[in-house]
Amino acid sequence: MPVASLPDRHGCGSFGTQAYRFIDLMKQAGLSIWQILPLNPLGYGNSPYQPYSSYAMDDIYLSLDRLYDMGLLKKKAPSYRRRAERIDYDAVRRFRAPYLKEAYRNFKPDMNYAAFSYQPWVRNYAIFMTFKKKNGMQCWLDWPDAEKNQPQDSGIDLKEYEDDILYEVFLQYMLYLQWKDLKQYANDAGIIVMGDIPFYVGIDSADVWADRSSFLLDSDGRPTFIAGVPPDYFAKYGQRWGNPIYDWEYLQKNDFRFWLERIAYMDRLFDVTRVDHFRAFDTYWKIPASCPTAVEGEWIEAPGYALFDTLFEKMPDIEIVAEDLGDLRYEVGVLRDHYNFRGMRVIQFSFDANGMPADKEHLLVYTGTHDNDSIFSWYHSMKPAQQKKMRRCMHRMGYRSGSFVNDVIRYSLDSNADMVIIPMMDWLHKGHDARLNTPGTVGAPNWMWRMCGLGEFAAVCGKIRTDLEASDRLSSEE
Repeated sequence: MPVASLPDRHGCGSFGTQAYRFIDLMKQAGLSIWQILPLNPLGYGNSPYQPYSSYAMDDIYLSLDRLYDMGLLKKKAPSYRRRAERIDYDAVRRFRAPYLKEAYRNFKPDMNYAAFSYQPWVRNYAIFMTFKKKNGMQCWLDWPDAEKNQPQDSGIDLKEYEDDILYEVFLQYMLYLQWKDLKQYANDAGIIVMGDIPFYVGIDSADVWADRSSFLLDSDGRPTFIAGVPPDYFAKYGQRWGNPIYDWEYLQKNDFRFWLERIAYMDRLFDVTRVDHFRAFDTYWKIPASCPTAVEGEWIEAPGYALFDTLFEKMPDIEIVAEDLGDLRYEVGVLRDHYNFRGMRVIQFSFDANGMPADKEHLLVYTGTHDNDSIFSWYHSMKPAQQKKMRRCMHRMGYRSGSFVNDVIRYSLDSNADMVIIPMMDWLHKGHDARLNTPGTVGAPNWMWRMCGLGEFAAVCGKIRTDLEASDRLSSEE
């Protein structure tokens, strides 16, 4: 369940009251893990996988009501787009902006704030966003040279921008406080939180702007090669993501500092970290930047073993889930199993009329991910003959509730996997309108679905608890 898709009084899910209520309902239902999407600042197409920073969080998640409770707003912000079923990101940001500015003016820094602000990524991101807003949110590659090259040249006296920079630092500090409180509330309720770290960073990000040596760029800072995947089930011409490719030779010489610092910070924010596009630690698809599609490219081997050896030497207890989906070569599984990472299995990809493959215990099973349609919509998009075969398959395995969605959920919960994730849209039997993202497409309606309230979820909590109990998945505390 993405944070953005939670109900809220101000048009987009936040770290506010409804998020706490959501956790209460999870506990009531007997659920014990909440997976979210990346919280990083949303970039191109409002995608959480094209963020402006690997570290920062998007200020759209700040709860205005909690800022009021902290005494930083004189009056509660009125409701805005409270019942909207789609997130209008631009409109919500415009509405929230004056309240965030008011909160900043009323904030009194303390020693904790000072310690937070001294983190290098905080300052870099604050300067980056200050210049980005000054330039009408254009990509940093199109800024004046002095601003574009500030990390290398320090040619600009930042005093005239200090208030804008400190405003960005304030937003990140408030986000950190609100998130840590929310996560602690979840942990106290017996719920762990799984975060999500994109493998690549966006070209238009503070990461690339401040650390160009870690990427394959030309002298002007533009990518010479970009990331993506070749043609597959999702996209006829592949997926041309546009993210810059890492300079792995440089990273290895520096003990993978970029990656280790990034993962270490995610470990501070989440209990478990899902690494998106894990296969790229083994081999990655390298597309010349001049190519208009992802059809042209080549698979290049990455130093995955060297990276993870270095990581576990410094962080031996970190818990990682490997997103190992797609048409993978054998070596990806060897790399995953060498470090005992949980892999993933998605029911929609492994289900056919002949049944299911055998389950492994050390695995994370999904009915679908953020890139899949709901089970309800997936099933109803099939031809009647295929639907009949699917039902027969479920019947042979002993699932015959009369609801295909229920049967798939029960099958998933009954698997040997030690973790099972059921998207909210499947718990609620939602249709295509609740789909979060269609790979290979950009813009509306991707990432826009939201719940107007938690009533539907509350209504099925009893059923969820019954299913968890029947599958022996209630925690021992229950």
